[in-house]
Amino acid sequence: MTSSRRQKITVSVIGAHEATAKTAKLAYAVGKIVAGSGCVLVCGGLDGLMKEACRGAKEAGGLTIGILPGKDKMDANEFVDIALPTTIGYSRNVIVAASADIVIALPGSFGTESEICYARVYGRPVINLGGWKISGLIKARNIVELKRI
Repeated sequence: MTSSRRQKITVSVIGAHEATAKTAKLAYAVGKIVAGSGCVLVCGGLDGLMKEACRGAKEAGGLTIGILPGKDKMDANEFVDIALPTTIGYSRNVIVAASADIVIALPGSFGTESEICYARVYGRPVINLGGWKISGLIKARNIVELKRI
């Protein structure tokens, strides 16, 4: 039996736990683009770039999902609509990557890099807005280029 039910497109936005003024502005703009495209924003649900992306999505009327590393929904930033505690720590990065139809990688560190690698393992396209030096990513130097993709 085939289902005619359609799922919303999910976009995982991944990036650093801490935000500079420049990266916060970028994450916020990405969140607005995701929501403005009618997609659901998925992220790690905590602070930093995750929070800024969620804030942008919420201000654009979007839906946000936070895949949390711990056991408490209250750990989610205030712009997460659906908080999903996993209790599995950084292993939740696999879920963040695998739940996406497409991933947008902002600047970050090892956790973000692991999400990029998992996304590639699972065949998810990754848009590189973070200057990552990983093969197979779709390069976008700025928000204008992201909007064209």
